[in-house]
Order: sequence, then structure tokens, then C-alpha cells
Amino acid sequence: MTHANLSTTTEESTTTQEAATDTILDIDLNVQAEKGPDLRKDHPKSHGLVWGEFIIEDNIPQSLQVGIFAQSKTYPIWVRFSNASDAEKRGKLKSDLEPDIRAMAIKLMQVEGEKVLDDEQETQDFLLLNTPIFFVKNAQGFAALTKASVGKADAEELRSLAPTFEILKAVTSKQVANPLLIQYWSTTPYQLGSQSIKYSVKPQQQESPNSIPDSENYLREAIVAYLSADGQEATFDFLVQCYVNDEKTPIEDPMQEWKEEDSPFIKLATIRIPTQKFDFQERDRLNEGLSFNPWHTLTEHAPLGSVNLARKKVYQEIAKARRNYIQHRIQEPQAHSSILDDPQ
Repeated sequence: MTHANLSTTTEESTTTQEAATDTILDIDLNVQAEKGPDLRKDHPKSHGLVWGEFIIEDNIPQSLQVGIFAQSKTYPIWVRFSNASDAEKRGKLKSDLEPDIRAMAIKLMQVEGEKVLDDEQETQDFLLLNTPIFFVKNAQGFAALTKASVGKADAEELRSLAPTFEILKAVTSKQVANPLLIQYWSTTPYQLGSQSIKYSVKPQQQESPNSIPDSENYLREAIVAYLSADGQEATFDFLVQCYVNDEKTPIEDPMQEWKEEDSPFIKLATIRIPTQKFDFQERDRLNEGLSFNPWHTLTEHAPLGSVNLARKKVYQEIAKARRNYIQHRIQEPQAHSSILDDPQ
């Protein structure tokens, strides 16, 4: 079924949306400048950047044969696994042993078609978290949470964030032994042509119960062991759920889960990550140079909802600030008193 009203906004809601987005961006830029201007503000700690294939199924329902799913095809991809938290302080990333959200970002290449943004010509990005629901409802909630993260939220904003803190507590308490062995979700909705969908990535390999190693970087070590030392490949199903109605599958409330019994998952592709070596400096440099953004997309797969609209500006500006800082540092070297890059 199609979602009848994808972009209805009022002048008031647009103003509120823009103000919330600007609040998020202002705080994020300041935090990024303080804790690591050459790092991502969010998801700075990567467990690895690996290459693979995104293989489109040849039996997709006709109504879903849109965009990259229009025909059976194999796309080359980069996949980045990460923790969501920003840096603890200058030169110090959060330990994997600390509670956190785990993430998977996928970049398809050699993608032809009209793009929403023009900074990358032939890519399609998919961003996922290890939770089926997002932790705020809209841009205003996102702004309140961002303010709370730096101690600037007022009492009313903190009260409104009570459900958010409950979601974050539940998600970050999940025990993850290996990022290759868990399911991920888009959490927010997207277009699939005239339809609205959410997507998920589910591993075909089974997670075996293991104790968590006593290492700050055990998640990277787990991927190295799986793909490199043990010589195994990882495969995932790329799945979508279709919009049913505003009660069961709301577009503007990503805090509500789309239940599988209301909207069953439909497989559209297979993700294959071959056995490989990736834990070396050249790959890490490439990892830091890439930018993942849900708005790196064909128009047929455009993001929906208030949260995604906020991400459009925030993600672009954060990536731009990071790259400008790196370029300026190279073009015009600065004194240590200006850089202040010592670990705190």
C-alpha cells in the first residue's frame, strides 16, 4: 500500500523543524571542534571498513521493483561497523565494554540515476542501528536530546525525554559479541518509489553465545578473527517492511516499532562480505575519508519524516566541517597552540 501524504508540512512546523535542526547542528559542531575536529561527531569509533557485494534478488514483487531494486544486479559496497557514541574527550574513544548503540553503514557504488544530493554521483547509502526503533520522535526531540548531552536541556525538556532515556537504556544494554552476527534496522522510514518502507539487515550466520572479552576494542577484534584469522565470510539478508496505515506503521513516529505481524519482512537483496584483511592503516585512512548519509540516495529511496529531514542538513555540515578542517591543516599548517591536539 502507498502512504497517501509523504510531505505535508505547515509554515509553523517548518519553522519549528528548522529551529530544532539548527540547535542540533550548532551543538554538534562545537562538540566536534572540542573533541576531535578531524573525526566524525557521531560514530567516530569504527570496528572496521570492509568490502563486499549487494546482490539484488531476481524474484522481487513487481510493486517493489524500484530504484536499485528494479532489476537483478550486483553492486560493489563498502560496509562500516561502528559505535554510535561521540569521543569521550580529545584523543579518547569510548571503550567497546561501555554501553553503546552499534551501527552498520552500507555504501553501494556504481549506482546510476537521479540523486537527492550532488556531492556523490554514483552512490546509495543505507544507515542502520541495532534497534528497530529510534530514540526520539522528531527533530524537536532530537534537539532536546542533543542539548541534554551537553547539559543544556531545561527541566521540561528532560521530562519529555523520559521515554527516550528508557529506549537508550534498553538498546545500550544489549550484549554484542560480534557486529557480524546481529540484526540492524533503519529505525526511520524511507520511500520505495510511491511506497513507504523501513529496512533491516539480518545475518544469515548464527550468533553463538560467547562471553565478552576484556578488551576495549573487542568488537574490531571479533571481526578480524571472523573474516581474517578464521577465513569465514559473512552474509546478510536485506529486508523491507511496507507501510500499512498510520496506526500500525506511522511515518512520523520512529519510536513506534513496525511489528512483523503487521508488516512482514520481504527480502530484496543479499549482502555478502567475503573473507578479507581490513585491519591496516591504509584501509583506516579510507574509512575516515568516507561519509555516510541517508541522503546519499536515489530520489526513489528518499528518507521520510522529521528526524531524517534534520539529518539532511546536520550530516552534510558535520562532514563538510570535518573535511575543511583536514584540508586547512594540510594547506596552512598551524602552531601547536592553535591545534591543541594532545590527548586530554
